[in-house]
Amino acid sequence: MTTKGTSRKTAAKKATTPKIVASKAAPKRAATPRGEATPRRKGPTEKNLDIYGSAPLLWSRALKQLEAGTAASYWLATTKPDGRPHVAAVGALWVDGKIYFTSGTRTRKGRNLAANPACVFSVSLAGIDLVVEGSAVRITDRPTLLRLAQRYAAQGWPASVRGEALTAKYSAPSAGPPPWNLYLVRPTTAFGVATAEPWGATRWQFETRGGDQT
Repeated sequence: MTTKGTSRKTAAKKATTPKIVASKAAPKRAATPRGEATPRRKGPTEKNLDIYGSAPLLWSRALKQLEAGTAASYWLATTKPDGRPHVAAVGALWVDGKIYFTSGTRTRKGRNLAANPACVFSVSLAGIDLVVEGSAVRITDRPTLLRLAQRYAAQGWPASVRGEALTAKYSAPSAGPPPWNLYLVRPTTAFGVATAEPWGATRWQFETRGGDQT
């Protein structure tokens, strides 16, 4: 009797006790919103040009100074119709990753750019010499002209907009008579050589965006 009673109680307990099954949930991957591109690394691609073992220079080292407007001067190199180079200092501004500058239509550099927009800037920064390559595009839309006139005025040159160009009471002696055309150069390639530690030499390639002129 005892044995049968015990067996019946054990069987009843097994029948009524729920089974607990342990399971491991597979880790979920973060879903990428439909139509959204995979994020890319920001900034230009770099190539180390140093032959003495130094690490590549950081683009941020030059960019910080460009954005702060601490460059002593910008030297613009253009090409004459006969193929000879022409170099002149220009009053340039680095704004939103682009170089803006002005020039009179009849100046040597203005005529060079009208025939061949390819140009090069040389910029001396603290601890690094920079060369920036690109093509000059004349800017004529009024919102951009007004925005850059304000930028120039904030730095001491009282520029204002006249028609599709800028004007002021004065400009550089080599700028020619007003009004002065506004140009934009979006960097395609830049070269940096350190003149202070950390040493190094680097080339940066920038992604070009077609159709975006301002």
